[in-house]
Amino acid sequence: MKSPFPQDWKEYTIGDCLRRVEHPVEVDSDALYTQIGIRSHGKGLFYKEPVTGELLGSKAVYWVEPNCFILNIVFAWEQAIGKTTQAEIGMIGSHRFPMYKPVNNLIDIDYLVYYLLTKRGTDILEAASPGGAGRNRTLGQDRFMKSRIVLPPLDEQQKIAEILATQDKTIELQGRKIEELKRFKKGCLEKMFPRKGQKVPEKRFPGFTDDWEQRKVSTIASDTRGGGTPATSNETYWSGNIPWIQSSDLSEGKLFGVEPRKYISRDGLNNSATQLVPENSIAVVTRVGVGKLAFMPFSYTTSQDFLSLCKLQTEPHFTVYALYQMLQGELQAVQGTSIKGMTKDDLLSKSIFAPKDEVEQQQLGSYFRNLDTLITLHQRKLEEMKRQKKALMQLLLTGIVRVKA
Repeated sequence: MKSPFPQDWKEYTIGDCLRRVEHPVEVDSDALYTQIGIRSHGKGLFYKEPVTGELLGSKAVYWVEPNCFILNIVFAWEQAIGKTTQAEIGMIGSHRFPMYKPVNNLIDIDYLVYYLLTKRGTDILEAASPGGAGRNRTLGQDRFMKSRIVLPPLDEQQKIAEILATQDKTIELQGRKIEELKRFKKGCLEKMFPRKGQKVPEKRFPGFTDDWEQRKVSTIASDTRGGGTPATSNETYWSGNIPWIQSSDLSEGKLFGVEPRKYISRDGLNNSATQLVPENSIAVVTRVGVGKLAFMPFSYTTSQDFLSLCKLQTEPHFTVYALYQMLQGELQAVQGTSIKGMTKDDLLSKSIFAPKDEVEQQQLGSYFRNLDTLITLHQRKLEEMKRQKKALMQLLLTGIVRVKA
């Protein structure tokens, strides 16, 4: 059968390309040692808090060698792999983190790491890690070294790794931009909403001086849904497939807190536990993960694990989004609790501090919605950059697209 790789790419075993290196540490009980760990899914090395040699006990540890391929034999099947650098000199790793240096100028370590994150590479790691779930899937190092890999010439490997590293750097910078925006938003929330014991926030829009007032949610929200509100297929705002939201989705940090991962058709709306919620509402988790909430700019369906605040009383300027921002601080204290849960009455009895002036309410809601929209756009850009990198890896690491060294 014809090889799917270019003719000048050659097949080797991983053992042809790497040799193991290990330099045991003679542990001094009074000295401090920093141990390394490896994150899964190719996310690189991390460092543990320094400990004394006495606390290390009798376990075998080894000095970390720079510029080596390294993996965690317990979670290699989950792509717990990486490359050591000069930064890890003087650190240590246990026997669970074998290190390998390239030999015979056959392989570039950065290229190998990228390759093992592809489907073909993952298959190699999984095949060398037989067994059941989790910690029972220890990598067989002999089996791993006998695994076969098809490689381009070394200079082409290095160029491919350089291109993908540039992609990684761009993705990293985009991620930092998002985190900076989130920190900015957090600072705005702290300054633009009253802290406990305060009647006005530290920072306000120009022209507003009145004290804020305490209001119960029940005096603001007039339409709540939840607790198994029966689904009806004649709701006028539904068309096509409808996003189905689960409580675990709220931790994704996308699209105002939620990115739907599942959709159901109109024909699937006969479950009495399904509730239909219009766009521009607030979803609040009432069971597992109670207290987590998200503003929902689109129509959606969900289970009885949620309560939803949909419409407001006779105050058109008190936007749902302004209520969402004010509820975050009130519900933060109960987030994550799953024993008691939260009832509809519990939610509606919550009190929030709100501006008396409707214009100030409107400006607050608009300001934070625009800020969240900006964060969401950057998050979508980040996801697109990751998809582009994945597609590029497929092209470069299979030789479909060649690069000049």
